[in-house]
Amino acid sequence: MIVDLNAAEGQTIWRPDADTVSDTGVARFADFLSCHGIAAGDRYNEMWQWSVDNPELFWEQFVEFAGIDLRGDPGPTLRGSSILDTRWFPGRTVNFARHLLEGREGLALLCLDEEGNSTKTTWAELRGRVGALAAELRTTGVRAGDRVVAILPNIEEAVVAMLAVTSIGAIWSICAPEFGPGAIASRFAQLGPKVLIAAPGYRVNGADRDRRAELAAVITELPTLERVIWVTAHTEVPAPDGDLNEGWEGLVERPRAPLYAELEFSHPLWVLFSSGTTGRPKGIVHGHGGALIEMMKMHLIHCDLRPGDRFLSVASTSWVVWNSLVCVLGAGATAILVDGNATYPNVNRVWDLAAATRATALGVSAGFVHACAKADLTPAEDLDLRALRLVQVTGSPLSAEGACWVYRAVGDVWLSSASGGTDVASIFVGGVPTEPVKLGYIQVPALGVRVEAWNDDGTPADGTGELVVTAAMPSMPLCLWGDSDGSRYRASYFEMFPGVWRHGDYIEFAEAGIRIHGRSDSTLNRNGLRLGTADIYSVVEALPDVVEALVVGAELGTDGYYMPLFVQLRDGANEESVRAAIASAIRANLSARYLPDEIVIAPGIPHTRTGKKLEVPVKRLIQGVALTEVVDTQSVDDAEVLTFFARFAASAVV
Repeated sequence: MIVDLNAAEGQTIWRPDADTVSDTGVARFADFLSCHGIAAGDRYNEMWQWSVDNPELFWEQFVEFAGIDLRGDPGPTLRGSSILDTRWFPGRTVNFARHLLEGREGLALLCLDEEGNSTKTTWAELRGRVGALAAELRTTGVRAGDRVVAILPNIEEAVVAMLAVTSIGAIWSICAPEFGPGAIASRFAQLGPKVLIAAPGYRVNGADRDRRAELAAVITELPTLERVIWVTAHTEVPAPDGDLNEGWEGLVERPRAPLYAELEFSHPLWVLFSSGTTGRPKGIVHGHGGALIEMMKMHLIHCDLRPGDRFLSVASTSWVVWNSLVCVLGAGATAILVDGNATYPNVNRVWDLAAATRATALGVSAGFVHACAKADLTPAEDLDLRALRLVQVTGSPLSAEGACWVYRAVGDVWLSSASGGTDVASIFVGGVPTEPVKLGYIQVPALGVRVEAWNDDGTPADGTGELVVTAAMPSMPLCLWGDSDGSRYRASYFEMFPGVWRHGDYIEFAEAGIRIHGRSDSTLNRNGLRLGTADIYSVVEALPDVVEALVVGAELGTDGYYMPLFVQLRDGANEESVRAAIASAIRANLSARYLPDEIVIAPGIPHTRTGKKLEVPVKRLIQGVALTEVVDTQSVDDAEVLTFFARFAASAVV
């Protein structure tokens, strides 16, 4: 590989070695197509164009390439004249769990905790436990279409439960245990679940957290429950008593071969929930076939995973990234699960874990990379990271400074930034190991995704515009839960551009690659000039004394506009010096027109539980909306930090 640490923004910082290109997933797929007499082009951009111009042929060939077992009578790949009425592989059957479990041997799961303990689970053991639990669930009367929910951390039992439930054809949903009871109930009460699988406590930052009182409150909100299964192996907190209660261990101690229900391609698989920071969380329903083939495309092509690889991902069970982590099993890779806080007692622990487990792929957030850069970590100097081939970054845009840190401090790895969403359980844009990495840019659009940038009037944008998808993806939601007439689904994604998916991000296609400029509903718009918040963050958060920043632009009245910038500072930083440095950096790198009206020192920056900055709720607070109306405080990472913003909004003179 070739690494150029002197690269400027937009220039190539990493280029693959020609000798390794032929051993990549995308090259093997190209060879597969060629053997089937299909000319998809010699370069990735040609293959992408072929894939979006020929979606039926592309997905038909990819399913065969990935070894996905579709049963039933062969027929058309898709039917429908628009995104909203497209049906994929009508008449075909599949089972998500079968693809992840069958025909594989060796190490499936490597599970770690905060104390450094580790356990290994082979595919044979995993199949036996999945089959045992599924048989027990069937004795309760769990059938295809029933709902089974879980409140569990990132542990083996969560994976076993997900695969057991989906093998039956029941519908799966999970929340992380740190969510507040109101946030959990607001999600699960919508589903009317038959079974709950939960841990009475969880361990984080070196201490057990007793959640029995909170879980009792959740259970009272779920009158449809017929069974509660308690997982206690990872906590000192005992299971509570109760008529519905039983222990996990007795249910899985006798291994059984799984039985897989034959399910229509679009049979509901799971319900993933939106962040719920405003209003009732959306229950996003994906199908067995659509989620599976998109996940496999992401892992085989855009993560270049191979049998025997080990994937370490810093993921909460409430985030779609956790579902993606489980799905590496479908590529024959080992999923590395970390129970507790992967960054406890410090961010360097993630790199310790990557070295100790000989991870070949590491999935982290952009915020994590920026925190490592701030701390001046040099993991490659102290640790053996030679097995690491891929560092994948998602969650928010990665700055050029963050990318430079990876190549300076981690070494010769393929750095792949990706952007997608819970909504599609996949990516819109990401990476491939056959193309160069340009500093500050995402490499490519994902295969089979006709992603574009549009102006507000529905015309293609010359530069930055709304991220839209103009043709159906297999993993677009089947529906939103409880949205019987589809009105909420259409309003969520198709209201701005009828018949075209509008995701809510600003995207830019440039010669060097692709950039995401943040959420379009939080875009700054001062005097008719628009700028993505990500551009502000890339400049401000590069300053050594700034830990993190949040900027909003709030429309006030008929013509007022207020743009404060909130910053969390490093301990000991001089506030006035930092304010001056921020102003200077914005003038030099952006424009004086984007200087904030006020720089506010904050004790922290509020996020959703999955790490997204709460820009829109803070904006609405400043516009005079009450805290209770803009956000469910139980769905945020630090409610006390959010109260600071509410007090600021109430006292601000604007």
